[in-house]
Amino acid sequence: MRGRVEWKGGSRVDCFNESGNKLEIDWNGGPSPVQVTLQMIGACSLADIQTGLKDRKVEKIWIELDAERAESAPRIFTKVNMVYHIEGEAPIKLVERLVHKSHETYCSVSNMFNSTVEFTSSVVVNGETR
Repeated sequence: MRGRVEWKGGSRVDCFNESGNKLEIDWNGGPSPVQVTLQMIGACSLADIQTGLKDRKVEKIWIELDAERAESAPRIFTKVNMVYHIEGEAPIKLVERLVHKSHETYCSVSNMFNSTVEFTSSVVVNGETR
């Protein structure tokens, strides 16, 4: 895996992957690199959930993330709470298993932080919370 980051002036940075796809970051105007990191934890896990639900009819999936950071530099994440919301044909026990497997095995992004971050999660399927 390769990447490139280019300063575009001020607080703006363009990030490129090896295919040339671009992600724009503005650390003052947002999203900041830390915000993007938190969102990528969610995006990685969401991909695991969507893939695990296979051919089930799912209308919408989203994850709300709430992170706490250390008080002093480096201000790393110390806690991340994730609330998984699913609307559609998704048995809640299956979603709970998928969330567990995502954090235990499949999500490369969250697994990079397992030794320093306390992850917690809950699941809401069609308005039913577990």
